[in-house]
Amino acid sequence: MKKIITSKNAPAPIGPYSHAVLFGNMLFVSGQVGKHPETGEIMFSDIKAETKQVMENVKAILKDAGMDCAHIVKTSIFLKDMNNFSSVNEVYGSYFTSDFPARETVQVSRLPLDVNVEISVIAIK
Repeated sequence: MKKIITSKNAPAPIGPYSHAVLFGNMLFVSGQVGKHPETGEIMFSDIKAETKQVMENVKAILKDAGMDCAHIVKTSIFLKDMNNFSSVNEVYGSYFTSDFPARETVQVSRLPLDVNVEISVIAIK
């Protein structure tokens, strides 16, 4: 019943996990970082640019599953520094118009590839 979703428009996973798993009408998207899918470059220069790339990677995976940001019902945001909360929130919020997903945002001591932000989502079709 589960279907693995792999997007050519999102950076390749850096470990033994899938971009996303579709189970019935529920899509579980693995944590995405601000890595550009074509160049492999991580947008370290600016937290807003890094967050935008994270969300673009999420969007690419959603699209390959036949969904978009309006289908997201739950988001988990992991920040290296909670002082970036308002900047991340501003960019993240621009991907939604209404009926915002449930969400938590937590500060962590370290993230893969030493990025500043990682976001995972659950979407329902």
